[in-house]
Amino acid sequence: MTRKKKEEGSQFVRYFGPLLDALRGLGGSGTPDEVVERIAKDFGISDAVQNELLPSGESRYRNQVAWARFYLVREGLLDSSKRGVWSLTERGRGTTLSPEQSREIFLKWVRIYQEQRRAKIQAPEPAEEQVAEGTGATPSDYRGQVIGLLLKLPPSGFERLSQRLLREAGFTQVVVTGSSGDGGIDGYGTLQINPLVSFKVLFQCKRYTKSVSPSHVRDFRGAMAGRADKGIFITTGTFSAEARREASRDGVPPIELIDGEKLVDMLEYLELGLKPVTTYEIDESFFGEFKG
Repeated sequence: MTRKKKEEGSQFVRYFGPLLDALRGLGGSGTPDEVVERIAKDFGISDAVQNELLPSGESRYRNQVAWARFYLVREGLLDSSKRGVWSLTERGRGTTLSPEQSREIFLKWVRIYQEQRRAKIQAPEPAEEQVAEGTGATPSDYRGQVIGLLLKLPPSGFERLSQRLLREAGFTQVVVTGSSGDGGIDGYGTLQINPLVSFKVLFQCKRYTKSVSPSHVRDFRGAMAGRADKGIFITTGTFSAEARREASRDGVPPIELIDGEKLVDMLEYLELGLKPVTTYEIDESFFGEFKG
């Protein structure tokens, strides 16, 4: 692998410091969506950069932020929780990183992984190789495999899976209408907030390998007009930066966006099609305390 390719592959290192800053700005924790949007806002990340896709169809920008989080967890600056919320550790709260310090952290962990491989200790592959080769690999390979399985489902199967997902998430009376050609509406359901309050939600499902555009969101909202309080747009792909802004635009019914990453998060949280496996990672620093 050439030095140039390695440099291109490790561009995610630029987000180490901004990721810590974004979490501080969010009060110490935030969802992945909140974090990537905060970084984009604070550091002026252009729509063009946010909309760029990897060959896998995943957002390159979000992939890079995810890799930054992966290394900051290893460094002990972020919590390792897998429940869909990223948070600073006590050490992370007081840490700011310059580009040079970020690079030092990255190279330190590359060396650690290389030493572990030489010692034949099973460990995660360093992102430098995975991202530099343009594979679009993410910190958890099974996520890509799940998206691949979802893309192979027929449209009716994906709609039924979305129906099951919404039911498991607490919706009732969830009905799939996708085959009716109902103006882009694939189904509807009811979310019961409390014994006295509930509201109707319409949803649309799109198996997609690209970014959903703002026109798709506007068309969905047009089909919703006068029929529901909220919409849910579910896709295996991503949403462009413009689509995300359109979904939360003031003065119109809000639309919740569930992209491929969030869809896998939900399947993971609800343990639908994903079975948790317990394993152990060696903490060499613990044993190192006893060498002296």
